[in-house]
Amino acid sequence: MIHVDIISDTVCPWCYIGKRRFEQAVALRPNYEFRTGWRPFQLNPEMPSAGMARQDYLSSKFGGVDRADRIYEAVSTAGEDVGLTFNFSSIPRQPNTFDSHRLVRWSESVGVQDAVVEALFKQYFIADADVGNRESLVEIATACGMDGDLVWDLFERDADRDLVMAEEGVARRMGINGVPFFVIEHKYAISGAQDPSVLTHVFDLAIQDKLPSQAAAGDD
Repeated sequence: MIHVDIISDTVCPWCYIGKRRFEQAVALRPNYEFRTGWRPFQLNPEMPSAGMARQDYLSSKFGGVDRADRIYEAVSTAGEDVGLTFNFSSIPRQPNTFDSHRLVRWSESVGVQDAVVEALFKQYFIADADVGNRESLVEIATACGMDGDLVWDLFERDADRDLVMAEEGVARRMGINGVPFFVIEHKYAISGAQDPSVLTHVFDLAIQDKLPSQAAAGDD
């Protein structure tokens, strides 16, 4: 079993690309078993809770829509290489992603975390949904098999705020300032949406690390 923590933000296009490349890498190692956990990171931690108009965000972050378009052109090309068609031009709002990270945390406990992460990416980048809006998040949760009433109640009670903040704090204390970021077996770190060959190389190292201990256990 290879344990992988993927630190990401739900509005990070490179994280969506990184997810696809990770899936490709896993498919290249069919004999390995994986346990994957998605961990929170906010690229815009100071974002107002209600988010902001996308055009205003692009102007403040990139100095204007034209410059943002040039930057996103490269992202779109990378996305197409892994079968993703980003819909950057029609995204209406830049959300605060904290609540979406709480949803990701809750989804892990019911075994649908990967499905929820996939749905969040798809809804934001392709379907133009506001993944900072709790109604949208509850709809995503329900579609992925979670109890929508329970999720709504958790939001209403402001559940797990401190836990998610603490988990993100761990990432920042590790020196992580960009995502995606992969931590494999709590030992190997890979920054960025790397080629599947990079990931499979580290998978192999992780398995090799386990072989001596497994052999020793068999001798007992």
